[in-house]
Amino acid sequence: MTFIPYLNFDGQCAEALTFYAEIFGANDLTLMPLSDAPDSENMPASDRIMYGHIMVGEACLMASDFMPGMPVKLMESVSVNHPVPDAATGQRIFAALAEEGQITMPFGPTFFSKAFGMVRDRFGTNWMIGVAPEQQP
Repeated sequence: MTFIPYLNFDGQCAEALTFYAEIFGANDLTLMPLSDAPDSENMPASDRIMYGHIMVGEACLMASDFMPGMPVKLMESVSVNHPVPDAATGQRIFAALAEEGQITMPFGPTFFSKAFGMVRDRFGTNWMIGVAPEQQP
């Protein structure tokens, strides 16, 4: 069993998932706008994304936009944790996420990781990027 993060945006889903696909090296990007829904579904005429995901290997990150006119509640209390194999990879991803975003904990060594940092990206998604602790024999 696994958990799959599902992010919500206010009209920026396509831009956000395209950005995430690029920086994480996704092997699949799927975007389904409301305008692709069958007429029988009576969905609003909109290019907002009703379903989207990226795949990075076997890992999935899903997202959609709020429906037009719905009140938007930002992702204040949730973070997406992304372990990286080494500090250089983590620094590259962290720097990309921090561009036009807000660093909440600078990327660097901690007592629990060779490198770890937290950032809220320009789309409002909170990220935790870190090198996984070494396995004990």
